[in-house]
Amino acid sequence: MAQTEQTNELYLVVLPMISLESGKAEEMMTLMGEKSLATEFFPDEVEVYELMFRNRAKYFRGGHVTGYEFSQETTDSGRIVVKVKQNVA
Repeated sequence: MAQTEQTNELYLVVLPMISLESGKAEEMMTLMGEKSLATEFFPDEVEVYELMFRNRAKYFRGGHVTGYEFSQETTDSGRIVVKVKQNVA
């Protein structure tokens, strides 16, 4: 039976991560399946984060993932969330 392509609706999230051992902090990006967890970016910063994630997404391997599609949604407050469709087959 042939598989049809489907999508998972995800949202870009930027999280601060702090090492309990060293105390050093850095930002990490990930995807979450819940819009309420999405990072709400300011208009002047969203392109940098989206581009950074796009550039890394092409290296993701494994499973049934065939690619990603990105779009932006403006919130009522004027900030922007990045919606990511993860294509799977």
